[in-house]
Amino acid sequence: MAKESSHAVRAAGPHRVVVIVDENSNPFELGCATEVFGLRRPEIGRDLYDFRLCSPEPRTLMRDGFFTLTGVAALEAADAADTVIVPNRPDVEVPRRPAVLDAVRRAHARGARLVGFCSGAFTLAEAGVLDGRRATAHWQWADSFRARFPSVRLEPDVLFVDDGDILTAAGSAAALDLGLHLVRRDHGAEIANSVSRRLVFAAHRDGGQRQFVERPMPDLPDESLAPVLAWAQERLDAPLTVSDLAARAAVSPATLHRRFRAQLGTTPLAWLTGERLALACRLIERGESRFDVVARRSGLGTAAHLRALMRRETGITPSAYRRRFGPAAT
Repeated sequence: MAKESSHAVRAAGPHRVVVIVDENSNPFELGCATEVFGLRRPEIGRDLYDFRLCSPEPRTLMRDGFFTLTGVAALEAADAADTVIVPNRPDVEVPRRPAVLDAVRRAHARGARLVGFCSGAFTLAEAGVLDGRRATAHWQWADSFRARFPSVRLEPDVLFVDDGDILTAAGSAAALDLGLHLVRRDHGAEIANSVSRRLVFAAHRDGGQRQFVERPMPDLPDESLAPVLAWAQERLDAPLTVSDLAARAAVSPATLHRRFRAQLGTTPLAWLTGERLALACRLIERGESRFDVVARRSGLGTAAHLRALMRRETGITPSAYRRRFGPAAT
């Protein structure tokens, strides 16, 4: 059963994130974790996380022998982490090192948050912490994962799954999506947007979006959704409809829907609602305490709709969000 980690927000000091790196680990997802959780944030004015790498061996040969990682902490560093990011590696059929699986089990038992990028879901499942839980993994390994771990509720077509204290992401770039989702969950939308700007990456792609779109890259630059997205983001408080977006893009609503599905993996209405919710969160973080005003300025209409949408998408009410991320939050 999903639950919130007891370490999701630390009472004092930065939240401790530890990445376990094992033999043949993928360097891309390691880089994603370092970019999101490990870099200093002078533009924010404080450290968001205490970030460390650890490994069961002093020297760790990375994927396909690309390079050898040295100088990181011993595996025991994971025992003090609030969030543990588990190893992910392309040889998914190779059993994980018992010491790594034991470290994952210990972290889970004491309430730490567990994260698996790409094939990291295999590590979590092999440790036994995903039984009966929701998870995702790279689409190309979906059949293999189901065959080995039938008790896990695999969702192969989404970017990431947030199941409370265990979160999993699909392949490659979805690691950034999940990383930014965690920043948003820990520190609010405003800080997550700041981190995404530095990454030059989309601030928010919903975890339920499709992993893999079977479509070649568009040939015509004027089919890009960027202009209409930018136009809509400047008018979120207006009563925009899908027909308005289609008119702005000079296409039919059906064509607009196909382009959203092809380029963003979502629908125009879902995208518009997500942008409005993100704006509502930023308004609350900046100190707007009148929820009817937040709803109106973000285009969500009423305070009741704002409350229902926030509870559905974030799991908490606007009041709880304000206490956690508003100006008066510690």
